[in-house]
Amino acid sequence: MLADMAIGVETARYQTWRAAWLVDQGRYSRYASSIAKCYATDVAMRITTDAVQIFGGYGYSREYPVEKYMRDAKLMQIYEGTNQIQRLVIARALLKGEADGY
Repeated sequence: MLADMAIGVETARYQTWRAAWLVDQGRYSRYASSIAKCYATDVAMRITTDAVQIFGGYGYSREYPVEKYMRDAKLMQIYEGTNQIQRLVIARALLKGEADGY
């Protein structure tokens, strides 16, 4: 589980960096930004769910930060454009042929 968690974090990090790099290059891409936001928040939710499982009953206890991380991850999925909306943005870009080349 820990290895999968690390893979998810690194992949989300690189996708976010890529979207930021495109902005720095003056090539803002709603497609790349939507992928970064949607993927990173989905990964955060999956990782925190796994972390709660690893911690067992303590995962739900306020004595450990894991339960707060899980609540924060869920909030990020619905804040600043829900992940369902991000998926619509991604799908529209694909259907319009705007996904290639960013």
